[in-house]
Amino acid sequence: MNFKKIAFLLLIPMLFVLLAACGSDDANGESDNESESTGNSEELEGSVAIDGSGTVYPLMARLAEEYMINEQPGVSVEVSRAGTSAGFEKFLAENGTDFNDASRVIKEEEQAKADELGIDVKELKVALDGLTIVTHPNNDWATELTPEQVTGIFTGEYTNWSDIDSSWPDEPIQTYGPNENHGTYEFFYENILEEQDLVDTIDLQQDYSTLVTLISQDENAIGFFGFGYYDSNKETIQAVNIDFGDGPVEPSLDTIAEDGDYADFTRPVFTYLNVGNAEEKPQVLDYAIYIMNNVNTFAGETGFAPIPEEEAQGLVEELEALK
Repeated sequence: MNFKKIAFLLLIPMLFVLLAACGSDDANGESDNESESTGNSEELEGSVAIDGSGTVYPLMARLAEEYMINEQPGVSVEVSRAGTSAGFEKFLAENGTDFNDASRVIKEEEQAKADELGIDVKELKVALDGLTIVTHPNNDWATELTPEQVTGIFTGEYTNWSDIDSSWPDEPIQTYGPNENHGTYEFFYENILEEQDLVDTIDLQQDYSTLVTLISQDENAIGFFGFGYYDSNKETIQAVNIDFGDGPVEPSLDTIAEDGDYADFTRPVFTYLNVGNAEEKPQVLDYAIYIMNNVNTFAGETGFAPIPEEEAQGLVEELEALK
């Protein structure tokens, strides 16, 4: 065997080593890029405390689940649902919660309390909800109502169904809704009823699942809450189509929009961030950024219409600036 052939054979193992090293470098490069594309590659620890709106709860609970499983297993995101107003009391306090979910905007007196306590509050608009009027599935008469008829029902102008239409049953109307702890109650009272008092006989509940059960068991029931609770209980309750003047509109993810067919009963929903907590606790800021990067992905499956993507990304940029 000549020297050239021996030298070539000796070089073969070295070539395999070099190729393997190059392949390893390429794999590492791809892995690094994938990590950067998902956001924060740093492993975080600690907790994130969230309370507030029962309406927003399903969306925020879904986001929290995904975040803890797929993004930051070392962070515990605890989501509760005391209601918007009750949640603000827990949020606007010393050592308060990190976020407050809200189905209405923060009130002037709540903002004043935040200023008094030195809490910098940032509003994050997360989705659009359609206030939905619901009845028992056997109700085959009040399938379409005008906003004026809805107001008449919930203020006590109409006490029997036949008061609205003589062909309807001469049976007492039983009204239901969430109680005063909820932003949905306040939105309904302020925006739909225009601050007219609700009928004295209305059954107001803290828990939305209780409301669904009560309405599903009462053929003369009519109630109100966010679209998501109707959407996840279609087998036991039905939605009323609302005629705003151009024909009845069914609440759906296609019609719920601030400039759409269901606009008069559409409202934005929010989560409010304690900016000081976000600046002090990396996991809180990281979760806030995660929310706005992913909220539109999970909005539809939890009964919400998405916000425009440019709005979501604009908030992401504002949150990134807090780093």
